[in-house]
Amino acid sequence: MSGGLSVSFTSMICSVSRSVDMRVTIVIPARYESSRFPGKPFAQLKGASGTERSLLERTVNAALAVCPTIEVVVATDDTRIADAARSAGARSTITSSLCLNGTERCAAAIEDGAVDADVIVNLQGDAPLTPPSAIAALISEMSTDPTVMVATAMTRCGPDTVTRLRADEAAGRIGGTTVVTDGAGDALYFSKRLLPYGGGSVECPIFLHLGLYAYRRRALLHYAALPPAPLEAAEGLEQLRFLDERIPMRMVEISEPAGGLWEVNNPGDIYIVEQALALRGIA
Repeated sequence: MSGGLSVSFTSMICSVSRSVDMRVTIVIPARYESSRFPGKPFAQLKGASGTERSLLERTVNAALAVCPTIEVVVATDDTRIADAARSAGARSTITSSLCLNGTERCAAAIEDGAVDADVIVNLQGDAPLTPPSAIAALISEMSTDPTVMVATAMTRCGPDTVTRLRADEAAGRIGGTTVVTDGAGDALYFSKRLLPYGGGSVECPIFLHLGLYAYRRRALLHYAALPPAPLEAAEGLEQLRFLDERIPMRMVEISEPAGGLWEVNNPGDIYIVEQALALRGIA
């Protein structure tokens, strides 16, 4: 389990990926339809300057900030999103509407020939607050340890984040996904409930899972060939298919930046994300 990384670390990741001859592509899976938030990729978020940019554009900008030589591809089944992605500076590819989740959509981009990489980073389209250093940390984990098939990120929740998560849970809203790990830093379980029960103290923290993954090509394609796991369906969490197949998931801990790492799961999350954008000075 890696410690938090500073934003300055991002400048190192280009040379790291080149030194091990590891081809990396960042894929942003995005779809228009959402039961909780239809049209979410086009939701407008104000930055520090008061300028409104779409959720999709802000997420693309986060990916482009990692390294100028790492390609960014938006995988979608909607031509409107594909057009908007190109306007934002990313490449786009149309994938099947039958993809059940973002991981399957990343795999489809490989199967269709739109992506050819050794490591694929899945940056979910509703996570514009993801620091470039978090993406860089996953790439670094994959480059330094060839045994890691899947890596994903988490952050230790501060008191404000824990309060928000508990308020959402009490109101019946899904505010985020939490994760518990084993002693080696690999995931034991993920849930949309707060884990562990009674957690939140210094001695027993709560870790918020981020919508960010890095996969080896073969692990991603293997995932796509599997049927959905029962726990995956019950929790509505795609990553549980890996654990059901006994594919370890390395958890990489990053420091919680100013304003937290809130995702846009519900319309009410926009205000929280806008506050974080303003706090970080992101226009």
